[in-house]
Amino acid sequence: MGSAFDGRFGDYQYEIYLNGLAGVLPTMPMDFAELESRARSALAPSVFSYVAGGAGDESTQRANVSAFERWGLVPRMMVGAARRDLSVDLFGLRLPSPLFMAPVGVIGLCAQDGHGDLATARAAARTGVPMVASTLTVDPLERVAAEFGDTPGFFQLYTPTDRALAESLVHRAEAAGFKGIVVTLDTWITGWRPRDLSTANFPQLRGHCLANYFSDPVFRARLAKAPEEDVRAAVLEWVSVFGNPLTWDDLPWLRSLTDLPIVLKGICHPEDVRRAKDGGVDGVYCSNHGGRQANGGLAALDALPGVVEAADGLPVLFDSGVRSGADVVKPLALGATAVGVGRPYAYGLALEGTDGIVHVLRALLAEADLLMAVDGYPTLADLRADGALRRI
Repeated sequence: MGSAFDGRFGDYQYEIYLNGLAGVLPTMPMDFAELESRARSALAPSVFSYVAGGAGDESTQRANVSAFERWGLVPRMMVGAARRDLSVDLFGLRLPSPLFMAPVGVIGLCAQDGHGDLATARAAARTGVPMVASTLTVDPLERVAAEFGDTPGFFQLYTPTDRALAESLVHRAEAAGFKGIVVTLDTWITGWRPRDLSTANFPQLRGHCLANYFSDPVFRARLAKAPEEDVRAAVLEWVSVFGNPLTWDDLPWLRSLTDLPIVLKGICHPEDVRRAKDGGVDGVYCSNHGGRQANGGLAALDALPGVVEAADGLPVLFDSGVRSGADVVKPLALGATAVGVGRPYAYGLALEGTDGIVHVLRALLAEADLLMAVDGYPTLADLRADGALRRI
């Protein structure tokens, strides 16, 4: 049967059905609602709340999801879609699919063994689906990159106020083999998150997911006067350097840090796309952080067409609200180059570790592949043709 390795993603359903003939039923859920429900039971309440929650009353998070319902794919018949090609070119890399794993800052805590970053990287190696590893990891970025196998990985940078520390993190990512730097722009300050506030839970203030800082020579030099075991001092030092409210004047400096592709994450306004393009970035990432940072805003999917138009050929990554294979297809039809998934793979990790993530990724790709088959879109170019996707 086909697998996530050979591009015949839809064959995953036959694998499941054939296993059923032998009395082997799936241990993992097939839909997001059940996946989230079971993850709630598997995760510590504080961790589940942190992953599942959003800003304010979470209306933007809900809007991200419901926006997909306002777009419908128009079926085309008799086009010979027996074979589909979902492969994409991104920053000179040929990827088997347009799917990637978006950065999740507490993914390390979602695994039962507390090493979710490594489990996610192993899932990337097994599926060919790239991981964007967060700055906030349980294990140092070098250990995460070592698990990628032949699958490219990208490093997400929360730009610290200390430029030397930013440079160190980027150069470590380069040396570790990451293929690009994704700079998150909307998290220099934490949004108002009632779920987390109600439990007074901020994982990093408890010393979690800070391995990239604690292992960094520049950061450690800042702690030279603190005892080696003084975690509290280290956390307070992290608080003092974490958030850098970047401006467009900082873009030349960011660009000077590396020859790797640079992608700016959190871009939703066409004018910001144009400024990013003029500043020499290699891609933009349309996202509102899954509704975690700001409430009351536009659904990311609704911002995407304007971003794609302004990008004018520059690669556009997308995330926020992706829950199914159909949700993967629709941003692609609107012009996105690649589509990121977040909460679903975090929940898969919580249930069955690397195997759980692999299932979630294969299920998303299978549904996307089969949807393109049934609706008559054998390639992404066909999917992006005029009239393929319409507002409902």
